[in-house]
Parts: sequence; C-alpha cells; structure tokens
Amino acid sequence: MPSIIKTLKVVADPNRLRILLLLKGEELSVAELQEILGMGQSTISTHLSQLRQAELVEDRRTGKSHFYRLSASDATEDDAILGRLLSQAGKEIAEAAADQAAMRRVLKKRQDKTRAFFDSVAGRLGKDYVPGKSWKSMTEALLRLMPPLTIADLGAGEGSFALILSQRAVRVIAVDSSARMIEVGREQAARYGVKNVEYRLGDMEEVPIGAGEVDLVFFSQSLHHALHPERALAEAARILGDGGRIVVLDLLKHRFEEAREIYADEWLGFSEAELESMLQNAGFANVETAVVDKDAEAPQFQTLLAIADKARSSRGIVSAQ
Repeated sequence: MPSIIKTLKVVADPNRLRILLLLKGEELSVAELQEILGMGQSTISTHLSQLRQAELVEDRRTGKSHFYRLSASDATEDDAILGRLLSQAGKEIAEAAADQAAMRRVLKKRQDKTRAFFDSVAGRLGKDYVPGKSWKSMTEALLRLMPPLTIADLGAGEGSFALILSQRAVRVIAVDSSARMIEVGREQAARYGVKNVEYRLGDMEEVPIGAGEVDLVFFSQSLHHALHPERALAEAARILGDGGRIVVLDLLKHRFEEAREIYADEWLGFSEAELESMLQNAGFANVETAVVDKDAEAPQFQTLLAIADKARSSRGIVSAQ
C-alpha cells in the first residue's frame, strides 16, 4: 500500500469507502457495483481507477469482464490501518447495510444458472413451434401443483387473474377500488360459471377481508397504484393466517414518467431493495426477489417478483379509519 497520506485522501470519499466495504468480502464487476450502488458506469469506473492507483484494489479479467477485489498486500501494518478504517466506515456510512443486502442479491443472481436457462427459453417460447408446448399448458401444470388455498387478489382489476387462480383455489377474494371493474369481474365469473370467486369493492390499503382469513395474497401489477404501498403490504400481513405467503409481481423501478398519466401509476416501480425493505417492515420474512422478465419494446419495462412468508410474530397493521 502507498503512503498513508495518499491512502487517506483517496478513502476520504464516502462512495469509495462504500466500494471498499463491498470488495472487502467479494470480487465484483463494474456492472454488479452499478446495480448495488445505483451509480453510473463512468462514476464507478472513475472511483475504481483512483482506488487502483492508490493500490487499494486490483482487478482480474475473466472473459470480457473485469472483477475487482481488495489488493493483496504483505504490509501487515498498512492492512491493519485499512481494516480499522473500513470497520469504522461500516458503522458510520448509512448506506452500508443496504449495500450488503443488495450485494447478496447480486451474488445470488450470479449463481442462479437455472434462471439463465429459463431466460433463454422465454425468448423462444411462442416464437418457435414445439408441438404441445405452450404457456397455457405450463400454467395448467403449475396450477395443479398448488394446494387448495383461500387466496386474496388485491388490486384485481376485472379479475382475469382471479379466474385463473379459481381453478385450484378453495376460494378467491378479488378486491378492487373500481366499481366498474368489480361489475365486469362478476359478469365474467357468471359467464364462465365460476362460483368460487368473490368480488369485493375496497382499497388495497383498507382491505375488506378479516384478519387471518386467507392463505395467500397476490399483488399482480397493482402495488405501484397504491398511494402508500407499505400500508397495502401491512394489510396483506393482517389478512394472512399463520404460515401465509405473499406474492408481488410489479415493475422494476424505471424512469418512464409518462406512466403516471398513461396508466395512472402512483409509483414508477420499485427497486429490489425497496420492495424487500417494505415487506420486512410489514412483518414478512424469508423475502426473495428477482427480475423475471423484460419487455422487448421501449420503454422496456422489467417485471419484479417478490415472494415472502408472514412472520409468525406478525399481526399486520390495521389502517387508520
């Protein structure tokens, strides 16, 4: 490591300290650091260049990617100084804990080779003809793996998803704030003779369902319409029984501002970290998140999936009347 004065000047920047804290435990690429820190590629590259010049980090090339890590050093005293700096920085930098959580998600994605396989299948399915293979057949197969449950579909719209779930559910309670949507949903259920879907007029933040009444809660592209998403998730926890689960399909955070006018969106999607934090604060545990799809056409919305269990100690939060 070079002179302590040069080292201190380089690590005086909080963002460079955040990078060092991440590289302390893992090798990471520029793209992975971008995802974790939410910074642009040029900014990250500039920080890494300065850290490399100070001999604090080194890189390793693998194919087309460069992976960065803390520099190996024989200077035990210098390493001890850097170690103390990073230890204190981890306590003082507000973003440090969130950075570590984001890094765990990034590493999980790197290891998830199965997801890469399904991504490649998703690109072909529906384009290349394979006799007997379709999204409908796959959906039917997966539905039959689902045990009979009482399910709440919150922000259900006209209830198309509720009708699909009804094929295996004991009962589906479809909740929406639009009276017209509820009317259309009831008409569709009657047309197809579906008797185990119940449509209720109500808000996601004040759900007309009793505490512990359901086994599974779905938010299918509806949470970004809630004025207070955290309240909607707390209501989900309230209506779930012990051992209940929640599934959220929503948009990954984006910058397409026109969505507020075109689709009446309150929120421009959520980051994985935001959704995970909201679920945990609402009383959910074992939160898993993943980006599972991306539109081919602009603005290339991406689909974010989150699954979690109701923590046994959680009773949810009842919205103020």
